[in-house]
Amino acid sequence: MDGAVSEGGPRRVNLALQGGGAHGAFTWGVLDRLLEEDDLEIAAISGTSAGALNGAALKAGLIAGGRGAAKKRLDRLWHQVGAVGDFRMIPWLQPFLPAVKFWQDAAEAVLPVSPQSLSAALYSPYAWGSGWQNPLEPVVRDLDFAHVCAEAGPRLFVSATNVRTGKIKVFEGNAITPEALMASACVPTVFQAVEIGGEAYWDGGYAGNPALFPLY
Repeated sequence: MDGAVSEGGPRRVNLALQGGGAHGAFTWGVLDRLLEEDDLEIAAISGTSAGALNGAALKAGLIAGGRGAAKKRLDRLWHQVGAVGDFRMIPWLQPFLPAVKFWQDAAEAVLPVSPQSLSAALYSPYAWGSGWQNPLEPVVRDLDFAHVCAEAGPRLFVSATNVRTGKIKVFEGNAITPEALMASACVPTVFQAVEIGGEAYWDGGYAGNPALFPLY
């Protein structure tokens, strides 16, 4: 947050939103509270992983209808994230989900760790081949990217890590696509790397959580 004040106007702040599921959920609450401060103007947002999702939802809501719409958009995002089932499946497997849910609930009752954590430790996401689907994809594609990428409102920066080089990649403007957001939140042991422009990307937290340099 830079705290700059224009004479007679609101305080302009930059937001650096880190990744991590629990951190992301906590940040949702912080953003919800900040949106009640009428004397704050969000000038720019840099986000990684869950922070990138928060940033995209925040900007989309602000562009769509101001602070109230931003609060509703963040609420919708986290209710969707909370409902995601990590089944890594394609649509034709959906009829079998009731049985999967039964065994998942049974496993959660007896295992000291979640089935998802156990699965990540035992299986590579690449073992699913073409049957794998990023469980965050429906959540990400529900965002209005015309609003996410709008020139109006706060500038938005989304960070991911280039798998080949290990260096950070910052997406902004029209480069913030559904793929860019999924790349920013791509935990390697859980998700397949996301390919953009011939390069594979992983979670941005490995290189910048979040990147601060775009805010200066």
